Amino acid sequence: MPGTAASVTGAGAGAPATRTVEEVLGRLRAIGAGLPPDDGVAVFNRMYLTVTDAVRRRLARPERSRGAPDRPGRPYFADPAGMAELDVVFAGRYLLALDAEAAGRPVPACWRPLFALRAHRGVHPLQFALAGMNAHIQHDLPLAVLDTCRRLGCGPERLAGDYHRVNDLLAGVEMAVREQLMPGPDALERAEPLTHLLGTWSVDAAREAAWATVRALWQLRGVPSAAAALAAALDTSVGLLGRALLTPLGPDRPRAGGAAPPADGPPAPERPTAGRLPVARNRPAVG
Repeated sequence: MPGTAASVTGAGAGAPATRTVEEVLGRLRAIGAGLPPDDGVAVFNRMYLTVTDAVRRRLARPERSRGAPDRPGRPYFADPAGMAELDVVFAGRYLLALDAEAAGRPVPACWRPLFALRAHRGVHPLQFALAGMNAHIQHDLPLAVLDTCRRLGCGPERLAGDYHRVNDLLAGVEMAVREQLMPGPDALERAEPLTHLLGTWSVDAAREAAWATVRALWQLRGVPSAAAALAAALDTSVGLLGRALLTPLGPDRPRAGGAAPPADGPPAPERPTAGRLPVARNRPAVG
């Protein structure tokens, strides 16, 4: 039908290789197993695995009745099938970006800072976690909602209630991640700038902004050129914020037991792009 989400995101742009939430979890586990624990993508991937598993559990098991704890209550989500579809399509955008980066193909501008700085020793793990959330929530999520609407043949209002139910879940995960990854006494000299930097971003504000983008793009679905321009601008602006979140707080120190990169040469071979973000790549990827 004319004016569908496909006109905004590009036909097939969000089509995932995975078909179920369980398959998504399998991919996330495999990705984590193949990366060094301190790799920036690995840091975000662990957090995303936690969130996806929490959603899976709520899809599979209803809430307990408060009045009768031994009796199952209503499902956590009003539309479990719709939320499962959204969860898979949403994850598909992250997985497609990873596959593109691994193959040397262009990736969305929102993901480029994390991929470029993933091995920088001066970037704190908490910065990697929030930069990944920034890209995935503020850019990927609204486009995934529209992709899901296209696949289900519905409007965003069908997903609105459950979309906002996930906010509490994500807020809890974000708080746990912040508490787990905040530097201890051995890094007090970096704690103050880190706290200041990360205070500029919150998951609640990001998801509210993402839903506003959903509404704007939905209203523009009959004007494909305007919708595409807005989506491209969103990609670029989210990438710029991601680059700010990943501002190094120290030098690019070598890995434990590894050699430092040459002062006047390229970085270590294990991650050729570590710590370098080409200015020319701030543009959104075409298509």
